Amino acid sequence: MIMGNALWQLVVQSDGITKAVLCILLGMSIMCWTIFIYKIILIYRKKREFDELLACLEHIDTVERMHTTVIRFSNTLSGTLLSKNIVFVQDIIQEKRRAAEILKLNADDRTLWREYSCDIIDDVMCSEDDMLSLLSTSAALSPLLGLFGTVWGLIHSFIRISEKQSADITTVAPGIAEALITTLAGLMVAIPALAMYNYLIAQNGTIEQRLYSIAHASMRVVQRIMLG
Repeated sequence: MIMGNALWQLVVQSDGITKAVLCILLGMSIMCWTIFIYKIILIYRKKREFDELLACLEHIDTVERMHTTVIRFSNTLSGTLLSKNIVFVQDIIQEKRRAAEILKLNADDRTLWREYSCDIIDDVMCSEDDMLSLLSTSAALSPLLGLFGTVWGLIHSFIRISEKQSADITTVAPGIAEALITTLAGLMVAIPALAMYNYLIAQNGTIEQRLYSIAHASMRVVQRIMLG
């Protein structure tokens, strides 16, 4: 409690530049934690949807069940990937019927399908990486802001020494402590932001892998049901 009061007194007694730096760092910290919590909630929800869809795909044995599954997951990320894959295959089948060809996917069709799925997943992952750059920028920028506040505080401390014509501990200590508090604040923003960024990047890798699993599962289901 005493330590907290002392730190608060240093913040109150600091000059405008130091307070501005601390306010910016506080805003960055709030932004980082908001993004992190928001992303974690979305990731948990998407993983649950992925697991449910993969479980449904294992039991699909008719076209009606497939369409029911698409409708059920139509408002989800995984459902969007599934429906787009099915529409793509249906277009291929329609072309083969018009050309009176055998309703079977050849090597070129499979390659096109895989490339189409990869394009969809790439687009999805670009949107998933949205806002993560704010975390990495905060992790890189906050220590520099803290250092700026420290240098400014030290300059302020030396000016105070020159004004009082004294360099004893009572003159120097408040200015140095006031300077170092911005470094502490910068590290308190940077360390969690960097951890959040790396964790979310790893989770996005998991999401990407789940999307590829859904794409492969949908390919097997469509080949089994629609192409026999």
